[in-house]
Amino acid sequence: MKKIVCAVLVFLSLLPLSAAGAVNAKSAIVLDGLTGAVYFELNADEQLPMASTTKIMTAIVTIELGDLDREYEVKREYTLVEGTSMSLREGERLTIRDTLWGLLMLSGNDAALALAGEGGGMENFVAKMNAKAHELGLENTHFDNPHGLDSEGHYTTARELALLAAYALRDETFREIVSSTSHSAAGRSMTNHNKLLRTYDGACGVKTGYTRRAGRCLVSAAERSGRRIVVVTLNDPDDWKDHAELLDLGFSKFEERPLQTAGSEVGACTVYSGVPETVPLLAGETLTAWLADGEQPQVVLHGPHFTYAPVFGSAYFGRIEYRLGGETLAEGQVAYGADSARAAEKKSLWERIREWLFG
Repeated sequence: MKKIVCAVLVFLSLLPLSAAGAVNAKSAIVLDGLTGAVYFELNADEQLPMASTTKIMTAIVTIELGDLDREYEVKREYTLVEGTSMSLREGERLTIRDTLWGLLMLSGNDAALALAGEGGGMENFVAKMNAKAHELGLENTHFDNPHGLDSEGHYTTARELALLAAYALRDETFREIVSSTSHSAAGRSMTNHNKLLRTYDGACGVKTGYTRRAGRCLVSAAERSGRRIVVVTLNDPDDWKDHAELLDLGFSKFEERPLQTAGSEVGACTVYSGVPETVPLLAGETLTAWLADGEQPQVVLHGPHFTYAPVFGSAYFGRIEYRLGGETLAEGQVAYGADSARAAEKKSLWERIREWLFG
């Protein structure tokens, strides 16, 4: 009997987190931020409240509305909300951009009301949040407000929240804010609540959240060697520990693989009036990328579709780019790999006389 118990314990220790029951969340997912591949999930499609992680959508709708440096005056109704706050004061003036920092770094519920109010009014802004969710294919997500305080019709799933975060992280302004550990704006010193920014190698955001009904909610992301992992847990009492382990699990799926070696042939170019009529294109350097099993990056050559003779080997052709999930994994220079002289019948009389005289 003891041997059986020991064997079971050893077996469980080798299982992925989901099978071993190591994740404390009610719902969780590990998502590849570039490709959308899922490396782990636990009840990832269960509709649950998401607390202040709601503000990811509030931020991205605000950013896409534009005019971030517009100044506005804080209205009294923006300050009348419970919970976390950036301490907006009635009558003070600040920019939409500064309010975004307060929304994401201080998790200001007042900031959320201000952005909604300045973004067309509460009802109109929440409609824009839901329209954006629909545009992104988030069919199990619905917003009742811009801050995430508990409401019956306010919910998402771990899967859809991860997809939203992956989308938001493609925006430079959003990425700058959520990856910063501290910031000063509008007379306020702000410190990011995301502990992983200080404790996990490569962490780059995203958002914390808590209400009594939702429990502890966390969206995190990290980048290493050009790859981005997004992790979501909903209702997780031990979220910091779980996220570190789930991020590790995500990065364990990658290994460094060669994309090209210096001098290898990466394409060909047609040479009009040339001999030969086609010359190889050679990689200028060795490139590698971190890839998961089965991933094949898209290869894009940036250069002329054809050229005219003469062509000289080793001359600059253009660039080669390896892309995955719409983002660049690696890029380098490309050169012509051989000479191509002008064909005799295409040469002028003077060129032929000169060749006859001087060889």
